[in-house]
Amino acid sequence: MKEMEYDEDQVMRGANRRLMQYIDCGGECKRRCGAHSRPNRCIRACGTCCRRCRCVPPGTSGNREMCGTCYTSMTTHGNKTKCP
Repeated sequence: MKEMEYDEDQVMRGANRRLMQYIDCGGECKRRCGAHSRPNRCIRACGTCCRRCRCVPPGTSGNREMCGTCYTSMTTHGNKTKCP
């Protein structure tokens, strides 16, 4: 049986065992939500988006398109954008 090699910054997820880039969602979301008026709410939403999309945009606002359609198209039950 051949052993698969991978970098320590990648993790295996899911049944199909694809390699996905590791991202520190907690740290990245704290950075992203640092200037937000409601940081706890922002961090909670950001964490959900980060785990699902494996991405957090640069800066404290804007640049959402840099994470692709996963990040930009996610909405709340009220049909508002979910990801900060």
